[in-house]
Amino acid sequence: MAAPAPPPHPFVYIDAAALHSLLPFPSLIRHLRAGLAHPELSAAIQCPHRVSFPLPTAPSAALLLMPSWCAHPSLPYLALKAVTSFPANSPRLPGVHAAVSLFSSATGAPLASVEGSALTLLRTAAVSALAASLLASPSRPPATLALAGAGALAPYLAEAHLSALPSITRVLVWNRTRAKSAALVARLREAHPGLAVEEAGSMDEAVAAADVVSCATGSREPIVRGELLRPGAHLDLVGSFTPAMRECDDEALRRGRVFIDFEAAMEEAGELVGAVQRGVLRREDVAGTLAELAAGAVQGRRGDDEITVFKSVGTAVVDLLAAQLAYETHIATAKDA
Repeated sequence: MAAPAPPPHPFVYIDAAALHSLLPFPSLIRHLRAGLAHPELSAAIQCPHRVSFPLPTAPSAALLLMPSWCAHPSLPYLALKAVTSFPANSPRLPGVHAAVSLFSSATGAPLASVEGSALTLLRTAAVSALAASLLASPSRPPATLALAGAGALAPYLAEAHLSALPSITRVLVWNRTRAKSAALVARLREAHPGLAVEEAGSMDEAVAAADVVSCATGSREPIVRGELLRPGAHLDLVGSFTPAMRECDDEALRRGRVFIDFEAAMEEAGELVGAVQRGVLRREDVAGTLAELAAGAVQGRRGDDEITVFKSVGTAVVDLLAAQLAYETHIATAKDA
């Protein structure tokens, strides 16, 4: 009996270091925009709700599975992101780990395993920066970026916004733990010697001074007061992913024109869930999704003084697109070597 034909490319493992090389923010943001803006491609992507399983192996441990797939010729892949949450891990070992398995959606053949934590950080920041670039005023480009939170995602958000919004010349950093904000300030100053990077004395101070405010915290109480947002400001909300979490107050949603990354945000984001329950926001008040914005199906900013709000919770759709770019770039690079 004849031996089976070998796969067109050998199975590959793409680690975190390789991902940072394969997914520079200009390329990743451009790829996400093209994929989300493609109407036939967007319609062909299937992304079931994530499922979670409690694990009895450690206190409060859980396994989360996030599948997505597409049969469109330009995205012939199936991706499964597996995330483990072990909050009882020691401080020396992260409590969350992730991996993305990539398969051919035509044959089911395994193609790659991608380090999931780095992929998540990169694609999350790229989504925020893409939205900011689509909603920024072309006639009054943003100059000051405020970052709320100095955790693992914060430097990625800074780099992604600096890539997408080259007009930014000043970054303000606020974090409840001053040592972490000081460390992030030092890191950004070293990476960008010509950039003005400062610690903000308070979140109110940062919000009042910023053209773009990007929040990545686990806060359960609002840290952004909407009354302080400048005319024309853009508010990026990344941190909340459950109805109990909330990074801005209702006034920010009243003053701002709201956009979301995907429909899941209406069910998962505490800012939106609570605002709907309190009668502050209706679903029809949400101006559109990121895909609609990227495709030009909905209008973005309508004037220089309009405040825009973008709320993301993340889905496996962007995991699939980011994994595609990493895999195809890796294959192309290996072929040229």
